[in-house]
Amino acid sequence: MDADVALLLVRVVIGVTMIAHGVNHWVGGGRIEGTAGWFGGLGLRRAKFQAWMSVVTEIGAGTLLVAGLLTPLACAAVLSVMLVAGLLAHRRNGFFVFKDGYEYVLVLSVVSLATAMLGPGRLSVDAAAGTDVTGWAGGGIALGVAVVATSGLLATFWRPRRRAADTTADTTAGS
Repeated sequence: MDADVALLLVRVVIGVTMIAHGVNHWVGGGRIEGTAGWFGGLGLRRAKFQAWMSVVTEIGAGTLLVAGLLTPLACAAVLSVMLVAGLLAHRRNGFFVFKDGYEYVLVLSVVSLATAMLGPGRLSVDAAAGTDVTGWAGGGIALGVAVVATSGLLATFWRPRRRAADTTADTTAGS
């Protein structure tokens, strides 16, 4: 039972964190328009659509995690959001979060993957319904779905802006 309580705590903390993150993208600070502006600055096309999709994904995944429902898919959603954030916003800043690095997204990603592998525990809707998937299957579903979703999003919507130095180098090389 101790492990089940520990898994519940992890699910609730990740879930509430994701819900809060989604709500902040929706109604906090710059609201959807501000989130869309930030996403556009990262090179994502259809930035307002991306902002809404992040809100739905973050609140949805968080809610599923708190309930322990469709746990590998909820973990996949968290992983995908963190992969996009890590790759587009944090990777170039190094590791530490105080320098806007990828430390935070890495921790949420690994804990989400571990949760998918360990399963939601007995204190979950998945366990009550007899649909909990654990071990390599749970981790494989979470990681596989996250990588496919992230790759699809980036291939479809990410168009990074070229830096001035790159543009200048291309112009002079062609002369």
